[in-house]
Amino acid sequence: MTQKPLLEGSELFKLIPQRAPIVMVDTFCDANDLGAETGLNITADNIFCQDGLLREPGIIEHIAQSAAAFAGYKPYTQGEEPKLGFIGEVKKCKIARLPRVGEQLRTKLSVVGEAAGVTLIAAEVFSADSSIATCQMKIFIKND
Repeated sequence: MTQKPLLEGSELFKLIPQRAPIVMVDTFCDANDLGAETGLNITADNIFCQDGLLREPGIIEHIAQSAAAFAGYKPYTQGEEPKLGFIGEVKKCKIARLPRVGEQLRTKLSVVGEAAGVTLIAAEVFSADSSIATCQMKIFIKND
């Protein structure tokens, strides 16, 4: 990530409902109507790390929280509270390798489609310039 993040650290709590020890996004780098880019520095105290590796559930949770941050960013920029969202489906998930403690993940999200309050996103997770995981998620946003 060469540019300064839009939000980082505890500022991300304005976009996501998660709190320690389950926070899996530490930078929100870029966003537009078609997608976003997030990041995570993998630390040894991460709840999803075992034997120096970020395990599969941690990668999936990172993608889910990246999607939550993306969904929360537009309301945040309009001075509104982000709405609660739910993962409806995870599919086509492929993890090429598990990243190690100390690696910096960069995740690119793109909107594949939207209908009736459901957003289908595609995600690709990188470490350095290497793609390590991909998946699609259906996200439901709860309207009051």
